[in-house]
Amino acid sequence: MEKFNDEQLMQKVKNGDLDSLAPLFEKYHVRLYNFFLRLTQNKDLSGDLTQNVFRRIISYRESYNEDWKFKSWMYQIARNVHLKNYQENKFLRSDYQETEELNNDSKSALEEMEMETRKSNLYEALNQLSPEQREIIELSRFQGLKYQEISEITGNSVTAIKVKVHRAMHKLRELYFELV
Repeated sequence: MEKFNDEQLMQKVKNGDLDSLAPLFEKYHVRLYNFFLRLTQNKDLSGDLTQNVFRRIISYRESYNEDWKFKSWMYQIARNVHLKNYQENKFLRSDYQETEELNNDSKSALEEMEMETRKSNLYEALNQLSPEQREIIELSRFQGLKYQEISEITGNSVTAIKVKVHRAMHKLRELYFELV
């Protein structure tokens, strides 16, 4: 079985082989879902936005440039999908706080409570950040994208991204320690 990288698979999708999107979906749908979940705090909405990204990938497949990294192009689409949703639904919010299930089997009840408190404080601090700061932290820390990739996604210079990440992390730290 021949193994293709993301860019080769997307090129095949661009050329009309829509089945080649399946491995990309399998690889990225959970990451996109978590990206949206941390930004929206809404499980159902995150699932819808994730599907919307893949619909747009199919719809805009002919605009894909093989010189681009697929991941950067996909997150640019995801960012646009989130921005459109945010603008349309600014006042809708969920009480959902948990974005990841932890395996707590080996932890004591006290450790679990401490972890839940820290996590709750972190999510509360994240929610106090501006949408732009939450997005930049999500892309850099939770999605593990490199500054160059974030630069391609946002259209900002790498230097500007570094500054924005630094400022967002500094603000997050301040907010977090105010809660502790």
